[in-house]
Amino acid sequence: MNSLVLAYLGDAVFEFYVRDFLIKSGILKVKDLQKKSIEYVSAVNQAKIFDSLALNILTSKELEIAKRGRNAHSHASKTTDILTYKKSTGFETLVGYLYINDKERLDCIMKEVLK
Repeated sequence: MNSLVLAYLGDAVFEFYVRDFLIKSGILKVKDLQKKSIEYVSAVNQAKIFDSLALNILTSKELEIAKRGRNAHSHASKTTDILTYKKSTGFETLVGYLYINDKERLDCIMKEVLK
């Protein structure tokens, strides 16, 4: 599947995991949920998450998938630098891929990200 399509899916899946986590953590006001979710789903934070995962728990195949997404031709972001945006896209690509192919592994990675 096209890397950018996987990133598109991964963006939505990651946002769902974050929202589910925040609601279960006891935050009940939508304004607070939205404010807190941005801390996770912004390109800057996704790039940081990717860097941490790359160093600690991703397999070589997962790194390859993320790098394919990172290197896919996409439009530049108006809110962040290109390297950060590409790392974020790579992370989203991996999430999309795992959602389709290995939900158990995705759950493991999301537990690490959201702890």
